[in-house]
Amino acid sequence: MPDRRRTADRRNLLRLGAALPAVVLSMWGTRRSHAQELAPTPACGHGEASTPRQMEGPFFKPRSPRRTSLLDTGLRGTRCVVSGLVLSTTCQPIEGALLDFWQCDDAGDYDNTGYRLRGHQFTDSAGRYRLETIVPGLYPGRTRHIHVKLQAPGRPVLTTQLYFPNEPGNRDDFLFRPELLLTISDAGGVQAGRFDFVVTLA
Repeated sequence: MPDRRRTADRRNLLRLGAALPAVVLSMWGTRRSHAQELAPTPACGHGEASTPRQMEGPFFKPRSPRRTSLLDTGLRGTRCVVSGLVLSTTCQPIEGALLDFWQCDDAGDYDNTGYRLRGHQFTDSAGRYRLETIVPGLYPGRTRHIHVKLQAPGRPVLTTQLYFPNEPGNRDDFLFRPELLLTISDAGGVQAGRFDFVVTLA
């Protein structure tokens, strides 16, 4: 009787051993198929290979002054410092990239006669930029946003907009894209915003 049990157990073990490679191959095939269906890892940036483009809007003015601070005398509003990097899609910093910023004031008005809350700058050798400004007001029909034109040396201009998190207007703004959200923290009453731009050089 023990010999019969041993023989039956042995047969079952042999059957299991023969079936195991097929199970493993089947599982490996399922995992491989699933992996092929996953989206590719982005080359660099916030979910996309490069920073999304957006419309310019009606209030852009060329030849803005070169400056890193838009804080003119008498300007009202919550101070905000926006900083970050300009990177290639391979995550290399881009030196000398032009960033031209413009926005509305705390009341939602754009200066179309002068250059209040308008200015351009260039990234440093590490691809860094830093802008001192205010949190923009609410322009009718839009959520809070900052316009920017970005141009890496010798490359086409990228026009886009930056948005603020947790704004009620983000839901209803037809241009809003979560990929363009600033990362905001509070630093002693000044809002610190971070955004890294990613541009295609090839």
